[in-house]
Amino acid sequence: MSQHHETSRRLRLGMVGGGQGAFIGGVHRIAARIDDHFDLVAGAFASDPERSRVAAAELHVAEDRAYPDYRAMAEAERLRQDGIDVVAIVTPNHLHFDVAKTFLEAGIHVICDKPMTTTLEDAQTLEALVERSGLFFGLTHNYSGYPLVRQARDMVAAGELGELRVVQVEYPQDWLSTRLEDSGVKQAEWRTDPKRSGPAGCLGDIGTHAYHLARFVTELELESLAADMHTFVEGRALDDNVHMMLRFKGGARGMLWSSQVVPGNENGLKLRVYGSQGGLEWHQETPNRLIHSPLGEPPRILTRNGPGLGEAALAASRIPPGHPEGYLEAFAQLYADFAEQIHARMAGRQAGTLAASTPGVTDGVDGLRFITRALASSAAGGGWVDV
Repeated sequence: MSQHHETSRRLRLGMVGGGQGAFIGGVHRIAARIDDHFDLVAGAFASDPERSRVAAAELHVAEDRAYPDYRAMAEAERLRQDGIDVVAIVTPNHLHFDVAKTFLEAGIHVICDKPMTTTLEDAQTLEALVERSGLFFGLTHNYSGYPLVRQARDMVAAGELGELRVVQVEYPQDWLSTRLEDSGVKQAEWRTDPKRSGPAGCLGDIGTHAYHLARFVTELELESLAADMHTFVEGRALDDNVHMMLRFKGGARGMLWSSQVVPGNENGLKLRVYGSQGGLEWHQETPNRLIHSPLGEPPRILTRNGPGLGEAALAASRIPPGHPEGYLEAFAQLYADFAEQIHARMAGRQAGTLAASTPGVTDGVDGLRFITRALASSAAGGGWVDV
């Protein structure tokens, strides 16, 4: 792979998956362009070569860089002088491991959707490969890109809540309340199929987001968990509702709930963190507000790009306060941070500190360990298991 050292140019982005009918591929493409750090120049957009070619034409990707499969893409791009710098993997979960491994072995940086793999062993294999290669690996736990999530993390780290005691996180949705997978909806089909989704359904899809958000903001390490994973919709092969108790190192206690069968909930990710000196509350559906409740004082509302915010939160905001920023901008913030880290590697320098705390391969392993232990706990009747 040719090494590119200019930091002023856009990074050349390839994509595996994300063709017609794919939700997350479009999100990644928008996120990659918002801050102008990437150009999409190549892709294997579908498992069917013809569908990949059609998708490439719609996305203005040159015909000679619309590949029939990801292995051909990695080999061809590795040999080009103007080959891709980084690949975004936006396939169903079961393909993440082999696609990531293929591109890392070709010397190409990787951005991967979560969960990183479907097994803990595969996640650990990727971690070792990333460490050996020195390449960048970014994992798109996109909720960590929200300005007020970064504000919350900084406030916890600065000790503003005192000693952490209680962490409550939930992610309820309602879209799988019926057998939507039988109606031809592509998103429902693969997410409820163990062969493509892996051994966890709701837990792997959105429970991992809730878990990562709690870990990202508090920086607490999970010590043990007790999980009750359940399937409410008859005939479904994977869990669609998860209740979990958490014990963190240092003594804090937590609860996690994720569900895809609770009517009236769209994307209700919420985090509440309480310490000896105060509490914080953040809701993903109203992401421009963070409620801070110092002990013995009236609660106060911090707003995106408003007064009282720290450097990390301000750096992740693009427009004046009062104009809503949301899901796409948070996703874009990860892409901007990833770009800084990739440019830094190419130039042989340290990445800027504000870009350095993005989720990566270690978070991917942590997420798979979390899924594996939750499955073990639930299978054993919901008892405590060490993490």
